[in-house]
Amino acid sequence: MVYTVTFNPALDYVVRVNHFTAGAVNRTVEEHIFYGGKGINVSVLLANLGYASTALGFVAGFTGDEIERGVKSLGFSSDFIRVKKGMSRINVKLKSDEESEINGMGPEITPEDVEELFKKLDKLTKGDVLVLSGSIPTVMDSRIYEMILAKLEGKGVLTIVDAEKELLLNVLKYHPFLIKPNNVELGDIFGVVLEDNSEVERYARRLKDMGARNVLVSMAGDGSLLVTEDKKTYRMGGAKGVVKNSVGAGDSMVAGFLAGYLENGDYAHALRLGTAAGGATAFSDGIGTREKIMELYSQLGDATPFERWLK
Repeated sequence: MVYTVTFNPALDYVVRVNHFTAGAVNRTVEEHIFYGGKGINVSVLLANLGYASTALGFVAGFTGDEIERGVKSLGFSSDFIRVKKGMSRINVKLKSDEESEINGMGPEITPEDVEELFKKLDKLTKGDVLVLSGSIPTVMDSRIYEMILAKLEGKGVLTIVDAEKELLLNVLKYHPFLIKPNNVELGDIFGVVLEDNSEVERYARRLKDMGARNVLVSMAGDGSLLVTEDKKTYRMGGAKGVVKNSVGAGDSMVAGFLAGYLENGDYAHALRLGTAAGGATAFSDGIGTREKIMELYSQLGDATPFERWLK
């Protein structure tokens, strides 16, 4: 079973305004509500590709009720922990000449709530997959990712981590199955600006040498790069389309990669499906559908070994 963790799920209220003007009354021309959070995005796309998962995390208040109700309609299970104080977030995503966001705070998560999460994670066994993604609420211990991977060490659980800087670096000693920085985050980790794909590949290999089994780097419209545990590097160009939505594209790449790997264990296929899934979401108003993903999968062609791509 695949489990995803979203520490701070949200209702994403996405609105489009023609030529937003600050300090004036603006009227929407388009509105959507999505069930948000990086782990939830992963579960949604997995469901679109026919893979079951269970979403874990913390919810509270009437917004938490709606998140629990809503995810059931999206094709996957949830086992959220009900938090007593506060409410789950409402995030406002404004799309106009520029994109702006206002993100809510989320509920108060206590040590007792965290302990309840650990009890659920204790039930994971060999062959299960755990996806940890996104930031950590300020009320929680900043070492929570590290603590989770330490608890699962030696149990045969495949762990995937999509996080930034120290959150990512601190888990490498537990040899996560997959990590997925984007190229900007990869540069930030090492305090450099990556000038070309050769540098992306070199620093991705450094993360692998530091403990990650596989390193997947997303590069927006430039596609993706994968360094595998068997020391191969694959490059995939970007899918072609009109970008409508930047929210969830990276999460969709993680989910698509995981689905491809679970299908046949082939890393080149997983990279191709992950890149198609990321593009499908970027070119849609919400998380990419199976139909859109497979359309882009056909468009992309086979992943190219990095050395051959350079020639």
